[in-house]
Amino acid sequence: MNCLTNVSRSYHSALPSLCTFKCKSTNYPIFVNMKGLVICTDLRKSCVVKATSSPTPSANTEDAKDEEKSDVYSTNMTEAMGAVLTYRHELGMNYNFIRPDLIVGSCLQTPEDVDKLRSIKVKTIFCLQQDSDLEYFSVDISAIREYASTFDDIQHIRAEIRDFDGTDLRLRLPAVVSKLHKAVNQNGGVTYIHCTAGLGRAPATALAYMFWVQGYKLNNALSLLLRNRKCFPNMDAIKSATADILTGLRKRPITLTWNGDDCSTVEVSGLDVGWGQKIPLTYEEKHGSWILHRELLEGRYEYKYIVDGEWITNTYEPVTPANKDGHINNYIEVVDKDPESVSAVLWKRLGADDFDITTNEREIIKQFLDEYPDDE
Repeated sequence: MNCLTNVSRSYHSALPSLCTFKCKSTNYPIFVNMKGLVICTDLRKSCVVKATSSPTPSANTEDAKDEEKSDVYSTNMTEAMGAVLTYRHELGMNYNFIRPDLIVGSCLQTPEDVDKLRSIKVKTIFCLQQDSDLEYFSVDISAIREYASTFDDIQHIRAEIRDFDGTDLRLRLPAVVSKLHKAVNQNGGVTYIHCTAGLGRAPATALAYMFWVQGYKLNNALSLLLRNRKCFPNMDAIKSATADILTGLRKRPITLTWNGDDCSTVEVSGLDVGWGQKIPLTYEEKHGSWILHRELLEGRYEYKYIVDGEWITNTYEPVTPANKDGHINNYIEVVDKDPESVSAVLWKRLGADDFDITTNEREIIKQFLDEYPDDE
């Protein structure tokens, strides 16, 4: 791809290793960083290509490691999200404008990426990654945040959501969007929302923000998002989080039981903690059973028991049909038993393809976001 001219070239004084060119086709700036990556920045789209310099042996080794990590990450992402998605970390940061004031993209990798975002008028960098995400791709978040803090026209904010976890996304969205809403009100300008690949958590957060705050119908916001970026936001998580806010984050008590005294440990995975976490059950000798008492937000939850290390379903509790991989889980539905109650009617509306909220419901959500504690 030949998008460089030989006439417009400059070096950033603060970062001598970063130089800029002009793109022939768009006249937008092109950044070349220490990794030899060329990023053509257009206000509507971005292109990411490899520079044609001769790499050193050590650079080849590092690129190979990044490519292998990208392969593993993309495979895990596809399996977890149920859609064929690819992320190539070695190609550098990529992003798309969803609206003139809202960008969804992949993670910043070096302090130089802060300069790229400042050049397109970004005022808020909103990072959804956890430390484990950053460690996997060896991203030095401290250096990025420290560099961003040297400027008074951009702010770097973190609001963590667990990767590939729809339940955690649902539970965290109210707090995360509250933090985003307040940052946008304070900083104005363009907002850059990112996770690792910019394909799951970031688009879902942007979508919830557009739905709850900017007044879009959910389907219209989704159409706009997908027109501008190929991604896979979790719609069920957004709908459930909407209901959670409108019902006051109300929880209901549930009890799970595993009968039998011929085992030494019983745990549950899934529920509201995700498949990567486990909750221990307590043995009650009087009844000869293992018990879990827990309070859950309304909705449907899948889970599985781990008995002495073996994953197994409980035949005395409801089970799901086999999924595409042949796996079967237990499930529980936490609902208001009165079908005419406000929450029951709301959850019924959630199942509609054209689900939307009323003007009054949107005002309730905005008030919730405004009043949510900042130190969450």
